[in-house]
Amino acid sequence: MTFPISDATPIRFAGLLPAACDVVVIGGGVIGVMTAWHLAERGLRVVLCEKGRIAGEQSSRNWGWVRQQGRDLDELPIMVEALRHWKALAQEFGEALGFRQEGVMYMAKTEAEMAGFEAWLAHAKAHGLDTRMMTPGDVAGKISGAEKGWKGGLFTPSDARAEPWAAVPLLAQGAVARGAVIVEGCAVRRLDLAAGKVAGVITEQGSIACDQVVLAGGSWSALFARAHGVRLPQLSVKATVMATEPLPEVFAGNAADDDFAFRRRQDGGYSLAPGAAHDFFIGPDAFRHARVYLPVLKKDFRSTRFHPASPSGYPDGWRTPRDWAADEITPFERIRVLNPSPSARIIRDVSKAFAHTFPALGRPRLKAAWAGMIDTMPDVVPVVDRVAHLPGLVIATGMSGHGFGIGPGMGRVVADLVAGQPVGHDLHRFRLARFSDGSKIAPGPSL
Repeated sequence: MTFPISDATPIRFAGLLPAACDVVVIGGGVIGVMTAWHLAERGLRVVLCEKGRIAGEQSSRNWGWVRQQGRDLDELPIMVEALRHWKALAQEFGEALGFRQEGVMYMAKTEAEMAGFEAWLAHAKAHGLDTRMMTPGDVAGKISGAEKGWKGGLFTPSDARAEPWAAVPLLAQGAVARGAVIVEGCAVRRLDLAAGKVAGVITEQGSIACDQVVLAGGSWSALFARAHGVRLPQLSVKATVMATEPLPEVFAGNAADDDFAFRRRQDGGYSLAPGAAHDFFIGPDAFRHARVYLPVLKKDFRSTRFHPASPSGYPDGWRTPRDWAADEITPFERIRVLNPSPSARIIRDVSKAFAHTFPALGRPRLKAAWAGMIDTMPDVVPVVDRVAHLPGLVIATGMSGHGFGIGPGMGRVVADLVAGQPVGHDLHRFRLARFSDGSKIAPGPSL
């Protein structure tokens, strides 16, 4: 099995580029797609430009969790809303979306982890979640055939799952049905500025006049922003995921401890991933933003494998251009779809951990393995804000591995931010200025 979406995938969205519109959305991941969806529902003329394929990067390569449990407290209200959207989307698209509410469970190997679960439970109750603590017996009753001695767990039955590479293109179809224009294979090269304000965009296929642009470019957002003088301390980490052949059901939902995570898929297999391990490619931005990343680096140091350089042309590659003219081929055109190689070490370790936990099943037979680049921020929450010194530009990026589940809710928030309507949530934590106004930058309470 090759990964379902690549730069060789036939173009499915080939809308005609208009001369003008109200809003251009840069990036066809779940955030960009759902922003376009909600903007179109509000009657705005919106064009979404995707340099490669809809959901070609992290929006199709993630775990497929639709998770309230363990969220950062400032994300949690938006995620609660997002779950309501997912339920409505499941009514519209049916089984093809892969949406099922089978719950999320975290398992603890230590009493310290259980204490962390207890602390987060108070926040869950404050937001009306159905989260509950699990005893060792409760966990054993939920997960069949496991021979690992967990101390207990945390379980949110209303949490859900969906199939990322199927779901996001379906959502794009829904956005088009509501009036959005989506153009794949169409990189936005630069903003078109007039008197210091957004006047449109210049794409590889031509210019579009507009007075508002949403930058939802995932791992490419910081590179695009920097070319326009916007400092966005975003970096990317490589996350490896694998898909097993069909297996007996051990748990119908999503579960994780610090060794590995797993999710039941529609085809009867499981998606497996490490509980925390990931790879990081060192580049110029890594040095530029090193100080602001120290708090999260200290927390994740042992779970991160560092590499001195990324593959050629990646967003923070040593030789990747940081600026270009509007008539030049850009880094966005040179790599249409980021397709990093999965980590053989992580595949081996996760397969071994799975076999240790489920000895009757043994090492799972894998049908596929892949990796994606997660756009992350120093405090592990996104930037969702207008750029004060560049009127007309809205940034919605740095979802830090939390974007798939929250996408339908965050898209609604971004759309109302653009439309000048009440967003219904406190976005103060997500402001761009937190990196320049002296604020303390550190991850908040989450799991």
